[in-house]
Amino acid sequence: MNLPQTPSFLLTGKRALITGASSGIGRACAVALADYGAAVTLAARRVDQLEETAAQLRDAGQTAEVLALDVGDIEATASAVERHGPFDILINSAGTARHSKATDTTAEDFDAVMTVNLRGAYFLSQAVAKGLIAAGQPGSLINISSQMGHVGGMERAVYCASKFAVEGFTKAMAIEFGPHNIRINTICPTFILTELTQPTFDDPDKRAWVLDKIKLGRAGDVKDIMGAAVYLASDAAALVTGTAVMIDGGWTAD
Repeated sequence: MNLPQTPSFLLTGKRALITGASSGIGRACAVALADYGAAVTLAARRVDQLEETAAQLRDAGQTAEVLALDVGDIEATASAVERHGPFDILINSAGTARHSKATDTTAEDFDAVMTVNLRGAYFLSQAVAKGLIAAGQPGSLINISSQMGHVGGMERAVYCASKFAVEGFTKAMAIEFGPHNIRINTICPTFILTELTQPTFDDPDKRAWVLDKIKLGRAGDVKDIMGAAVYLASDAAALVTGTAVMIDGGWTAD
């Protein structure tokens, strides 16, 4: 009897688009995919930071390109994806947050969050999928969602609304894209130490609330996301679609 062969995690020959790649989770995911052989296109608004990361990757012998991109601009994003694609892998890590009590939410704050977290994510996923379908290629689309797409949180009504919606459209797209062998999933981190979460950790009460909810007793690091990104992008996750990978330290366990 022959032993089963472990599927490969290697991404050699694959092209990956990573948005929000100028810092934090997006940057870490770009490094992870490049480490496993993907040719990465780093996309964000802050081009200087993208160029620095790309240069470091090239110095390490990896393939990296830079693309100035604002996912909130739907038409420009679709055009850029059409020109530079098709991409075998998408990591959509572009995101924003404007936290406040629900009674204090302004229409401006609501629209700003939804434009990037929901509208941008939706149409970016659409654009990459359309390119793959036109080329007759399989692919893996990964949206960086949040544990807050599964639970509520204080002063996060708008953010939660955006991430719950990402979870919903990801499941619906998985049904439509499945026949084309295009997978789409989400990664749902807990609080990761980044620029975006620093204000929360600077507040002693909020920091205590976060650490009390995380069963493993610590906040996350961007390194905690990298393995999941490689897994979902690779053939090792060939039967995984329409689901959420929780990297929440047990936050949602109860």
